[in-house]
Amino acid sequence: MPEPIRAVEHELTALLRRGRAVSWEIAREVHPNLEPNTYGLLLWLRRSGSIRLTELAARLGVGKGTLSRQINGLEALGLVNRDPDPSDRRAAQISLTDEGQRRFDLARSARLGEFLRALDDWPARDVEEFARLLGRFNDSWK
Repeated sequence: MPEPIRAVEHELTALLRRGRAVSWEIAREVHPNLEPNTYGLLLWLRRSGSIRLTELAARLGVGKGTLSRQINGLEALGLVNRDPDPSDRRAAQISLTDEGQRRFDLARSARLGEFLRALDDWPARDVEEFARLLGRFNDSWK
């Protein structure tokens, strides 16, 4: 195995470990009973506004059953709405409630502050390149 690939694996493992810890913290900030693995789901919902359950499952790479259970939990916490899709009454449109959006935005602001502190002494060009490369890497997993 080429050494640069091993270095990528090492650094990604460290990043993922740190990301899980941050997700725990942020999830608790959004709601004390929120499961940490649902932060990414809330992020997608915040970005997309309203999205069909099947489309969200495809974007996240999870099964509809798993996603539906997570959505049920978020609904019970008052963070998510599930409404009939006007174009297909059998389908559901998922979106953040006003309270879910407010809580998410507050918690996300703290997280972005941490990123800002970590990247503060980086040249803007490096931050842009880092974001571009991370996007490219993530796109290669689709």
